Amino acid sequence: MKALLLAGGFGTRMRPLTERLPKPMAPVGNRPWLEHLIAGLKEQGIREIVIAVKHYPERIIDHFGDGRKLGVDIRYTHEPVPLGTAGAVKNAEALLGSRFVVINADIVHRADIRALVETHERSGAMVTIGLVEVADPSQFGVVEQSADGRIVRFVEKPPRGEAPSNRINAGIYIMERDVLQAIPAGREVSIERETFPSLIAAGHRVQGADVSGYWMDMGTSDRYRRIHWDLLDGKLELELPGRELGRGIRIGEGTEIAQGAMLVPPVLVGSRVTIGERAVVGPYAVIGDDCVIGRGARVTHSILWDRCTAAEAAQLNRCIVGSGLKIDPRHLLHEAVVNVIPEAETI
Repeated sequence: MKALLLAGGFGTRMRPLTERLPKPMAPVGNRPWLEHLIAGLKEQGIREIVIAVKHYPERIIDHFGDGRKLGVDIRYTHEPVPLGTAGAVKNAEALLGSRFVVINADIVHRADIRALVETHERSGAMVTIGLVEVADPSQFGVVEQSADGRIVRFVEKPPRGEAPSNRINAGIYIMERDVLQAIPAGREVSIERETFPSLIAAGHRVQGADVSGYWMDMGTSDRYRRIHWDLLDGKLELELPGRELGRGIRIGEGTEIAQGAMLVPPVLVGSRVTIGERAVVGPYAVIGDDCVIGRGARVTHSILWDRCTAAEAAQLNRCIVGSGLKIDPRHLLHEAVVNVIPEAETI
């Protein structure tokens, strides 16, 4: 079975981090989330992958190529204009098989795809939608199901207390090829607001199946932080590079830690990082590859992408810092989300 990964969105809610980066390429544990996703699909026996690209597509294509280095086969579809979720599926029609899985690539999850396929086969559905339960469904599209799990309608962002359930669309779908006939070509089409409701109205079976395991929409900077804290706490299990230096402390190859520096768990430090004298890193800090943490600097509850510098006595708390950015000596940042812009790389 092939997988179609929808990676063409503009990531507007995560700007400036995604100003020139597809959101699925944002690092999670110092590795692009999309790479984790592809590795997880390979573990479940899915090795033929199609990636739908639009926003800075070269950042994905240059990184993965044909997929050989990951042991998979990757092909790409380009959206000439924004086509929406269903439009992107239709645009990939020539590369898809008789049955395929579609995944919103900016959803961080550890879903059991095989279990969804089993439910799909048992129900005889045209589409099976992965579902997750949330405490407050008022911010999501909610599904209403019959007793046998069939989805009978969708309710978009219902008021508190009026939702028919607390189950929402997880952004993971098992589809039969016949679904493609219900999607018009050449225009923007929403899979949630157009395609699925039209299939239900036409009498086709659209099944809902609970997704077990970790699930989080990466959509905002706050959720992006939450994903990393869950990773450090062990709630999200991913393969991470490096070695355990102590309980809750992981460092990569070639990292140098000066005398008097302190790592406060939980903390993840990448490869070839330099941490200066009396610097403090952690708790809840993720430091990317090739970063420099200067003498007396302090980085807590923060995520630094690769090639960043926190110079001498700089202090960062609850920050996300994009690749290659330098924080000058003795600067203090609190709850900042910053990224390199073409005109200036130092703040």
